[in-house]
Amino acid sequence: MATVRRREVARRLFAYEFNRSTYKIEDGGDKAPVYVLTPTGARCNRVFIVGALLEKEEARPDSNFWRIRISDPTGVFIGFVGRFQPEALETLLEIEPPEMIAVVGKVRVFEGETRNFVSIRPEYIAVVDSEVRDYWVYETAKRTLERIERMETNRDDGDVALAWQVYSPDLDEYRNVVKQALLTIREEFEVFEEVKEEKREEEDEVVEEEVEEIEDIEDIDEFEEEFEFEEEEWDLSDILED
Repeated sequence: MATVRRREVARRLFAYEFNRSTYKIEDGGDKAPVYVLTPTGARCNRVFIVGALLEKEEARPDSNFWRIRISDPTGVFIGFVGRFQPEALETLLEIEPPEMIAVVGKVRVFEGETRNFVSIRPEYIAVVDSEVRDYWVYETAKRTLERIERMETNRDDGDVALAWQVYSPDLDEYRNVVKQALLTIREEFEVFEEVKEEKREEEDEVVEEEVEEIEDIEDIDEFEEEFEFEEEEWDLSDILED
């Protein structure tokens, strides 16, 4: 009876850490999964990322093999999509950069003469909005800080010990990357709040003009609800604290 292999968990990683993850772990066997170990001790076979698709470029004319660049607040992911990923390829061909996308894909490690390089082989691609991106940044920040804490408190534990041996990481560097990512979305949100307030003031003026013209409105509160916006629900202060 054939053994059904459990699908690997898709890890959340910022581009900054992903691009510095060069240590490959192979468990042996032709069909055994290949992992990359990150500087904060995560063992990854698959990743889940969200960012702006900056570029898609066909590797060779009529090859239907595409190189893509996806940006998050900390850096750029490189990915390759071909005919062996039909769902991802079909979606990619319908997208024109720049576009916000979510990607689930396999990690690939290329061994160069002087160092290893990592890339993503997307399995699924979906167009998303900036709210999805912001939530991904928020969750990825939390996961990264959890790994940093584990690196500090469990230095002799399995992959953590190996990460210390391979990378000897500066954990403050990765904390700063997390803060950079969170501050980016907070600044974008503050800009949005300013635009929203200007828009609210403009719409309030429109409402006042329309109210003057409409004599038979029974419930003015219900009328004004059309111009309300949902408030931000995330609290970044606990993560941004030193």
